[in-house]
Amino acid sequence: MGNGESQLSSVPAQKLGWFIQEYLKPEEECQTMIDDMVNIICDVLQAPKQFPLVQGVAIGGSYGRKTVLRGNSDGTLVLFFSNLKQFQDQKKSQHDILEKTGHKLEFCLYTKWMKDCFEIQKSHDGFTIQLSTKNQRVSFEVLAAFNALSLNDNPSPWIYRELKRSLDKTNASPGEFAICFTELQQKFFDNRPRKLKDLILLIKHWHQQCQKKMKDLPLLSPYALELLTVYAWEQGCRKDNFDIAEGVRTILELIKCHEQLCVYWMVNYNLEDETIRNILLNQLQSARPVILDPTDPTNNVSGDKRCWQWLKKEAQTWLTSPNLDNELPAPSWNVLPAPLFMTPGHLLDKFIKEFLQPNKFFLEQIDSAIDIIRTFLKENCFQQSTAKIQIVQGGSIAKGTALKTGSDADLVVFHNSLKSYTSQKHERHKIVKEIHEQLEAFWREKKEELEVSFEPPTWKAPRVLSFSLKSKVLNESVSFDVLPAFNALGQLSSGSTPSPEVYAGLLDLYKSSDFPGGEFSTCFTVLQRNFIRSRPTKLKDLIRLVKHWYKECKRKLKPKGSLPPKYALELLTVYAWEQGSGAPDFDTAEGFRTVLELVTQYRQLCIFWKVNYNFEDETVRKFLLSQLQKTRPVILDPAEPTGDVGGGDRWCWHLLAKEAKEWSYSLCFKDGTGNQISPWKVPVKVI
Repeated sequence: MGNGESQLSSVPAQKLGWFIQEYLKPEEECQTMIDDMVNIICDVLQAPKQFPLVQGVAIGGSYGRKTVLRGNSDGTLVLFFSNLKQFQDQKKSQHDILEKTGHKLEFCLYTKWMKDCFEIQKSHDGFTIQLSTKNQRVSFEVLAAFNALSLNDNPSPWIYRELKRSLDKTNASPGEFAICFTELQQKFFDNRPRKLKDLILLIKHWHQQCQKKMKDLPLLSPYALELLTVYAWEQGCRKDNFDIAEGVRTILELIKCHEQLCVYWMVNYNLEDETIRNILLNQLQSARPVILDPTDPTNNVSGDKRCWQWLKKEAQTWLTSPNLDNELPAPSWNVLPAPLFMTPGHLLDKFIKEFLQPNKFFLEQIDSAIDIIRTFLKENCFQQSTAKIQIVQGGSIAKGTALKTGSDADLVVFHNSLKSYTSQKHERHKIVKEIHEQLEAFWREKKEELEVSFEPPTWKAPRVLSFSLKSKVLNESVSFDVLPAFNALGQLSSGSTPSPEVYAGLLDLYKSSDFPGGEFSTCFTVLQRNFIRSRPTKLKDLIRLVKHWYKECKRKLKPKGSLPPKYALELLTVYAWEQGSGAPDFDTAEGFRTVLELVTQYRQLCIFWKVNYNFEDETVRKFLLSQLQKTRPVILDPAEPTGDVGGGDRWCWHLLAKEAKEWSYSLCFKDGTGNQISPWKVPVKVI
């Protein structure tokens, strides 16, 4: 294939990983030699006797981000000079001081063993250092900068306010002082998985091939594509080990959507400070594509639109090549070109339809997977016993609120050996074990057709069997939760409500035992399902939108604490609609705004329904009154009253509330003319 110069479209999807190792990654020996030389240069530059003005050195470019391609690559050495005391000092020419530094550095390096491996060349701004080994060359641009971070790893809002003032004062271009944040750029890439950096190498190599055909067009910064690759992985995968071809397809699809692309992070700056918020919102509302430097909010690295238009054609060519398009449909990660935050209110319905609603193919895949497991449970699983079972489907798929990806199939198995709530608590682990054993045996028999992967149980006596299933008829793996349960409702006819005796037994057990509320919610799966399934289609779409928002929050906030369950947000959405609209057709942005407003008022929330239980029965009435006096928020499961999914102090509602407050700045809550959208008037508690 000759040094990786062959057309990538000729490389089979399953061989892309091999191609990267064989042709794109620098040889280990060469990389080690370059690393040693860079360390020597940094040590020399930071020797106070020779270079008293150099406070520190930051390493950037592809070399600093560890995304160096074999052959020729780039790097940056940023020298923090003590005489540069603020951003605007960089506007003064640093040519003289850099030229002197270059001469002195050249003299120092000639006394080292590397005199035959480097070359210093003058440039317009100062000088470059070219390091060479047998098969590798890295050209470092040497730049002078103000040490904006000093000794701080985390930049304060103050430094970004200073950055904005300096840009305004000096009339500098946005992003002109981005080199001051080189250390943050390096840190942003430091902890990424090695395989993600391999994917970056592949995309950069493809881009280099495209550049050869682009001739007179301005070049796109490799940094933009590196950031796009990180975004695709973060939003769609987040695994250390993944299928390279799936990643490639995802990035190429995003490039095809470049007119919608809006990529940003809030890891070093966020919306809390007013100055930064204004910078950020202004950037995010500018013409697409937008790819913001995660270290400098003024720096949109997306470049010239003409480059993207050319890349779009090249992306389509590779996507439709026989080697990459070798499966139907060829799997990729589900990644949105623009975040929900930047979607105007009048376009939310379009957003839901395009990005959140599952398509017909997805639903067919799920149905096929459920049929396989249903058939196994009914015909294969309990052959050795006289057990009788009834299977009920729950979860978002059964409710009609499934998202395009990430929705599990929940199957509740009513087993006739579970004759009470107590027997469910003590005996269900035996049924979980039996299903596990029988499913493993079934899988061994059908190994050529099926692939089953079990998740390790969370509890010593497991209450659920979690696994994923893949088969010849399924392009994607489908996740399952199978939950054995006591059939507390018996043969409840459609549309009828349970008798108070069903709840009385549950409440007596609750008062005399130490089990947590909602322990037996699986017994009432039919009621949970019907409560949502009967709702208007548009309300179910609003639930999808809220779930997507919750998913984004969970990804961001998970390390900080346990968020309330997703079901609590679903119920809050139903409540907001019931109290604020009640119409089958409504303004989605108004509904979404209302739900987030309720989240910010979590300390006052007290919500329940009287559709399956009420105050007429004395036992239920007393219990309900005690539940409603608990610490807020209280959100009672409409299917069974022991389940308070609001949870009082149990969950970190304050984290979600803080996020909801930040979202008040979102474009979701502005209409087509830029006017603010108001929420519905909804009480925080049921009256």
